[in-house]
Amino acid sequence: MSPSPSGAVAVITGAGSGVGAVTALALADAGYSVVLAGRRLDALRETEGRIRTAGGSAQSIVCDVTDERSVTSLFDATVAQLGRVDLLFNNAGIGMADKDLEEVAKEEWDQVIATNLTGVFLCTREAVRAMKRQQPSGGRIINNGSISAHVPRPNSIAYTASKHAVTGMTRATALDGRGFGIACGQIDIGNATTPMTEAMRGPGTRQADGSRRIEPTIPAADVARAVVYMASLPPEANVLFMTVMATGMPYVGRG
Repeated sequence: MSPSPSGAVAVITGAGSGVGAVTALALADAGYSVVLAGRRLDALRETEGRIRTAGGSAQSIVCDVTDERSVTSLFDATVAQLGRVDLLFNNAGIGMADKDLEEVAKEEWDQVIATNLTGVFLCTREAVRAMKRQQPSGGRIINNGSISAHVPRPNSIAYTASKHAVTGMTRATALDGRGFGIACGQIDIGNATTPMTEAMRGPGTRQADGSRRIEPTIPAADVARAVVYMASLPPEANVLFMTVMATGMPYVGRG
């Protein structure tokens, strides 16, 4: 079992901006001591400052989720300084340029897969190690999936493949963690307002028929509330998959 949210430790990757930053604020407000991980220290410090100003507990650790040593150092430092890992929000991710499939370079493919898939694996592996060893043992992992984990957008082969694979990793982690009190779930987000969704406000997002359309979005805070709900469940309960999306976005019936 894991301790109560008050004083529990949450690691959030990609915590310098967007969904990661807003979720870190929400988790801190819920009583977690949050560890903010990301590549840009200045962005992490900004999130940390906002949390501390609100009376929360936060610390920033620079981490590149594509680098095995960097990820190991992140979790070693967290355990050394805070004693345990109760929650991991695997949020770090990148998109890809709208490009015809045959024009996608291997380097572009490798970059997306390294961040969105290998990064999730590396962080999950280290979190599971910590969660098995700590006393009391157990914890929870929440993966940031995507609507693209179910239905692709045009010209997004690497991103779509990475997010479909995250779904498989969520299921495998939930299964492998079951005997150790480790729950794993996934939040699939549709059109949260972040730097990654700037194109949805103009010139619009490419649709399956080749047209472009300005799609509705939702505040990142709506996603953060959903993550906090998933994290708040008792150890014996788990949200395996949750979809949080703009009501009017073209997902149901896409294509």
